[in-house]
Amino acid sequence: MKNMTTQDNLKEAFAGESQANRKYLAFAEKADQEGYKQVAKLFRAAAAAETIHALNHLHVMGGVGKTTDNLKSAIEGETAEFREMYPDFIEQAKKEKAQDAAILSFDVANKVEKIHAGLYKQALDNLGKNKAVDYYVCSICGNTVEGSAPGKCPICNAPKEMFRKVD
Repeated sequence: MKNMTTQDNLKEAFAGESQANRKYLAFAEKADQEGYKQVAKLFRAAAAAETIHALNHLHVMGGVGKTTDNLKSAIEGETAEFREMYPDFIEQAKKEKAQDAAILSFDVANKVEKIHAGLYKQALDNLGKNKAVDYYVCSICGNTVEGSAPGKCPICNAPKEMFRKVD
């Protein structure tokens, strides 16, 4: 076994459980499309359980603090993604001529992470002012906007109907 601490193990378990949740939700969507409703339900149930595990690990490792600290952490994480991680991923994908990864996956995510960082910064600046704001997420690219859904997504050109209001 590797020379890892319990904190390292919690981080690894959190990442694994989080990834399993997303993967099982994608599997459920595919099972639904193929008409396997019972299998889709099973995947959604397992995804819900993986979320519980991930959140337990995150809390135990001290990954959830006060809202101010959580917003600062979110800004830091999103900023690192759009400034460092995704540009490197895009460059590598282009070198490998993996256009789907470069354009449809990494570039889109990079643009949206920059938006998220800005929205978190606004939320931090307005914390405690109880300013009511609606958020809409594009179900194609993940673009996140406040106020109301645009007529067309500025990132992927999806129509307004593809935006989902977040409650």
